[in-house]
Amino acid sequence: QVQLVESGGGLVQPGESLRLSCAATGTPFTFNVMAWYRQAPGKERELVAGVTTGAERKYADSVKGRFTISRDKRKNEVYLQMNDLKPEDTAVYYCSAPTTRQTYWGQGTQVTVSS
Repeated sequence: QVQLVESGGGLVQPGESLRLSCAATGTPFTFNVMAWYRQAPGKERELVAGVTTGAERKYADSVKGRFTISRDKRKNEVYLQMNDLKPEDTAVYYCSAPTTRQTYWGQGTQVTVSS
C-alpha cells in the first residue's frame, strides 16, 4: 500500500525557516512528479511547488524566491525548504504524488507562522 508520510511542520516566527520532508513508502517505483500543496482555513487547497524526475520545478508565485523543492529519487523522498516565512504561509501542507491512475496524498503537516 502506497503511503506518503510528511514531517517537519511546526510553529515559527515570521522570517524564520522550516524544512518539510515527505517519504513515499509501499512502492518500488519512482513517482514522475512529486509536489507540495497547502490548505489554509477557509481556503481551497493550492499547489505550492512541484518537481519532476527530470528536476523541472514549478512554484506558486507567492513562494517564488523563498521556497525550494527538491527530491531524492533513490529514497523516493521530496523536501520543501521554506525560508522567510510569512503569516500568510500558515496552512496544512500536503505531499502529493499524481499518477495516471490516481493521486496519492499524505496526511498533512501543520505550519504556523506567528509572532
